Amino acid sequence: MNRLPPRMAKTAPSARKPTAPSGRSRDRARMLEVVERFLALAERRKLTVRVPREEGMMQRVEGMHFHFKPEVFLQTSGTTHFRFPKEAFDLRENELAVIPAGVPHGESVSGGAHAFQNLVAGFYSHTMSMHFAREVAPGKPDIEVIEFFDTPDLDTYLTLTNAVVAAYHNQPPARDHVLRGLVTALLGLFKDMIATGMGELNADIGKVFQAKWLVREQFANPKLSVASIAEKLQCSPDYLSHLFHTETGEKLVHYIQRVRIDGAAVALRNPSLYISEIAYSSGFSDPAYFARVFKKHRGETPQEFRARIDRERQQQEANPKTIYHDHVDYSPGKPAADADDPAAARSKRVSRKPRRTTD
Repeated sequence: MNRLPPRMAKTAPSARKPTAPSGRSRDRARMLEVVERFLALAERRKLTVRVPREEGMMQRVEGMHFHFKPEVFLQTSGTTHFRFPKEAFDLRENELAVIPAGVPHGESVSGGAHAFQNLVAGFYSHTMSMHFAREVAPGKPDIEVIEFFDTPDLDTYLTLTNAVVAAYHNQPPARDHVLRGLVTALLGLFKDMIATGMGELNADIGKVFQAKWLVREQFANPKLSVASIAEKLQCSPDYLSHLFHTETGEKLVHYIQRVRIDGAAVALRNPSLYISEIAYSSGFSDPAYFARVFKKHRGETPQEFRARIDRERQQQEANPKTIYHDHVDYSPGKPAADADDPAAARSKRVSRKPRRTTD
């Protein structure tokens, strides 16, 4: 989903108030009702989960798009027809799909006995979105209404969502139990988030809200700029830049770069992706320029960032496994039989000084 929500597109340039609270309350109530419905299905073991294979990662495919973070689709009525580089499937009423981060996909829809509708959860930086989609033209979905939620513990949501992907495809012996538990926990977090939280983005007014939405959905587009956003919002670039800076304290051009760099930082943690691929997928047409912008925002080059992450991972593995009052132990533990044989226990004890590392 990357089109401007129709309800947002009607916001007048001079509007100074967000949507009426009563309208937002109704939207949240609808979202909560759907999540509770899917949570009940999961608890009764009647929820079908679909997850595509992680193929064609972060590749630009005609008619498809991808995100740096996963998406969760809850199909409330009708059918969503998903296409991926090497497979396709239909998501039907009362089914849930997780689209892994970086997987290119295209969507078309059909109504059936009831009009098409789904609820989609998207992940950003410290923020989540939930939106209802409807069919705006034959086979074409678009956003009906959207809400943003501040999510300081976003890593918990992402860990659960990525664990759903892994459990679905790794086929562990207790796969169904694991999958049901993970999906139930994720839906429970969605329920709590909707019931208790509203995001700062919901407080943004008029064109500032719309500009943030466009940037977050289209950051991979190399043609995205202040001028292109202003054209979509039917105002001048100077006016939009001034309004955005006045309302947020940040220049819009800086915000565009920051969103792109935040996404690139997530992708850099995957060692299988080339830095040039990440640059192009983040909306930069020149990897060298991407490196300069990345260092400006993060204080280190993409190569240095990736090397530091690798060192931190290695350091965690080198840490002692157990801390005692008088020594540290690097071994994973000892069988109970060794406890009855002090000599054997002493021969197997690993007690060395922590390995020193240099930056």
